[in-house]
Parts: sequence; structure tokens; C-alpha cells
Amino acid sequence: MERVSVYIDGFNLYFGLCSKGWHRYLWLDVGKLANVLLNQNQILIGAKYFTALVRDDPAKEKRQSTYLQALEEVGNVSIFLGRYQAKTKTCKTCKSSSREYEEKMSDVRIASELLRDAFLNRFDTAILVSADGDLQPPIDIIKEEFPKKKLIIAFPPDRDNPHLKNIVNSYFRIGRGRISKCQLPLKITKPNGYVLKKPKEWN
Repeated sequence: MERVSVYIDGFNLYFGLCSKGWHRYLWLDVGKLANVLLNQNQILIGAKYFTALVRDDPAKEKRQSTYLQALEEVGNVSIFLGRYQAKTKTCKTCKSSSREYEEKMSDVRIASELLRDAFLNRFDTAILVSADGDLQPPIDIIKEEFPKKKLIIAFPPDRDNPHLKNIVNSYFRIGRGRISKCQLPLKITKPNGYVLKKPKEWN
């Protein structure tokens, strides 16, 4: 059996689902999704999910916290956190300033885990769920150092990157069929009795 590791760019996947208008699918079991991306001759070695904790928006923070707790309870994916960093944006016309946030470190964490697993020979094939062009450097290194290992891009809904298509072994887009079949239970009960529910905004 061909050993496969799956690396999921959480924000890339989230915004792809949102821009597609598929908010009802945000309660996504990403570990299960990793499994359905495999062929019959492949076995999943591990699924890794990369995201950052949002800030200064209590409603979004609560939804994300609920979702991450649900993923932890299901337990079929490893979660890696970057950071949500504040930056000041100044209007060139009126010179007024506002604070915005941007996700940081997720692409670096994906690259680090991808390279670590390659050098430790933990996979024969790596599937990257992302359309982020910043993943080119680790892809180039693996192609050079481990030419027998396969690299596949699974583009999230409504996401694309022509350059990545040209540097990996193959690529495909994750469609509604796979997404809809990989939803978490509407309610998940934690060991302490607390019930995690799908946010109503995602219905």
C-alpha cells in the first residue's frame, strides 16, 4: 500500500468554501476528508490541519473554538496553530488608519511538517489541500531530494494556482460530493458532558 500524508491549509479551505457560498459545509470533518481523497491502493498515515486563532471578533472566535474542539474530540487529525497578527492600514487619500488582521506562519508550518515527514520517510505521497503559491519551496526541495515521492495538490473549492499545477505530479479539485459526505455530527458530546453544536450561522 502507498503511504499518504495529507496537509490541509485551513484558511485556504475555509475561504474557498465561503466564496463558493457553501457555508453549510463549514462543519467539515477534515480527517474524514483526508481519507476520501485517497485511492484504493493508498493508506492514510496522517492528516494535519493548519490554521490560526482569530482575534477581536467574539462571534467568530466562538465558532472557531467550537469547531476546533469538535475536531479534537473526533481525533482523526492533528491541529497546528499559527497566529493572527494585527497590522495597521492607512488610507492613502484621507490618511485615516484602521487595524486589520492577517494569518501568519501557517504556510511556514505546512512547509516545515511536509519537509520533516519527507526526510523522516513518513510518506510515499503527500497531498496538499491548498492553492497557496508559497508552498513552492518545500515542493521544489522534495522533488530534488526525493524524486520518487509524489506530490499532489487538492485545490479547495473556488481556489486555483496555475503555477502549482506545473510543479506537482498531479492535481485535482475537491468538489461538493466529497465535501458533503465529510460533515461532523451535528452534536458532539465531550467527556465532561458539554455538547458541541454546529454553529447556526453554518446551517
